[in-house]
Amino acid sequence: MARESNFKNMFLCLLIICFGGSALLGGVYLITYEPIEAAQVAKVNQALGGVLPQFDNLPAQEAYEVEVGGRKATVYPGTKNGELTGVAVEATTTKGFGGQIKVMVGFLPDGTINNTAIISHTETPGLGDKINPKKSKFPLQFNQKNPESFRLAVKKDGGDVDAITAATISSRAFCDVVDLAFQVFRKSIQQEGGDQ
Repeated sequence: MARESNFKNMFLCLLIICFGGSALLGGVYLITYEPIEAAQVAKVNQALGGVLPQFDNLPAQEAYEVEVGGRKATVYPGTKNGELTGVAVEATTTKGFGGQIKVMVGFLPDGTINNTAIISHTETPGLGDKINPKKSKFPLQFNQKNPESFRLAVKKDGGDVDAITAATISSRAFCDVVDLAFQVFRKSIQQEGGDQ
């Protein structure tokens, strides 16, 4: 009888500890959800300001998704005085050495890449993280290039991109995500043209 009572007490104690831990974890999630969400929105808005030419609309409020080859990306049209000045595409690849890479690519209306911005990545510090323009000039070689004539592949694969030394996988992944962004850009422009 004492063993049965001891078992019930241990079970109830464990149940209370688990419930308390779950409630605490849920509370921390609720407290941190809004600041994390606000930081993500601020990061996207900062990237939009860096990759798009001048605009006077709110691209984040006009965003929509486009799917190409089973992969989705978010399109942010930038306009000034009602005229399209550029399109930003937020695209993701999982082909990075460290996993997922999320990039914002800004295009001029003719398809020329205006600029790129890293939203997030998990590449190796000192090697693959050189895809970030704050770490190296690697992404700058895409600026003012039109993927219609600039092959978005590393030179080792027959493209026009100079890979990061000792980080070919990250370089290929960056090319992949920029290519996806360009395919999404073309499809979005075709859709816009078809809607008019």
